[in-house]
Amino acid sequence: MSTELVARAKAGDQDAFRELVEPYRAELHVHCYRILGSVQDAEDALQETLLSAWRGLEGFERRASVRTWLYTVATNRALNMLRAQRRRPQAQMPPDVSIPEPTRRADPLWLEPYPDVLIENQLASQPGPEARYETKEAISLAFVTALQLLPARQRAVLILRDVLGFRAAEVAEMLETTVDSVTSALKRARATLESRPQDEAPPQPDSAAERELVKALGDAFEANDVGGIVGLLADDVRLTMPPLPLEFVGREEARRFYAIVAERPGRRRLVQTRANGQPALAFYSRDATGGVFRATSLMVVTFAGPRVSALTRFDPGVLRYFGLPRILPE
Repeated sequence: MSTELVARAKAGDQDAFRELVEPYRAELHVHCYRILGSVQDAEDALQETLLSAWRGLEGFERRASVRTWLYTVATNRALNMLRAQRRRPQAQMPPDVSIPEPTRRADPLWLEPYPDVLIENQLASQPGPEARYETKEAISLAFVTALQLLPARQRAVLILRDVLGFRAAEVAEMLETTVDSVTSALKRARATLESRPQDEAPPQPDSAAERELVKALGDAFEANDVGGIVGLLADDVRLTMPPLPLEFVGREEARRFYAIVAERPGRRRLVQTRANGQPALAFYSRDATGGVFRATSLMVVTFAGPRVSALTRFDPGVLRYFGLPRILPE
């Protein structure tokens, strides 16, 4: 069937081209997200990939599968976008926001959360036999964050080899390099990722244990109960807020941070969702003029056993990826 579709697409049949690439759209979007760390950038890279594939269809000679060919195009589109992103301005804290001095300052990290509904759309795609990571593990916020700290070529090689399971020779051809170069980049990338501390396994997604922990955390935030929040945190909890280069590490640092946040007036409402295979909470604050609650942030929650090991805050602009409103009624 694909042979016929390729022939029709090469003849200029756009419907045939859409039918040819549609089965891979969702997994290509996740692939671009892993490389770029941004839902919007992933969407842009996917559109560039499909346009480039349509324009370059005459050069597709079926030496590789349609899927491998599309991954080749997508990977190189995403790498080109990474090079352009180096010119991004550094994020700054808004002047009217007061927070304590962070534990440390890190390099800015351009990262967005990925809605679970989009992950579910591509779970059916099976990685190759050489893959090291399960699909859900390879979309977790900790994993995607670690990827963003790798050099671009190492990042691409690790994803293609250990997440998707392409063979070294295939990756070398996709990136127009040698097998030795791929092997070397993969070795360095693996060493970096394997040096990360390993947390205790979290509760199963959407299990009773997870739901109970998320409810307790959400209730504590809605009540501005600093003690209740801190009581759920691990000793070495990390608070981050990409792209701001700030980290608060440890339970006492978290207590200091939330004590200042709790001083802000007004009621809150929270809406639960899921991102990167993890629970997430959308925060809304009551407008000073009354009548509505306005979105202020989305926070992705990472558990290690029965404790919160990380809280990652994102600006409210990401709510559009989750189908959540910017305003809630009173």
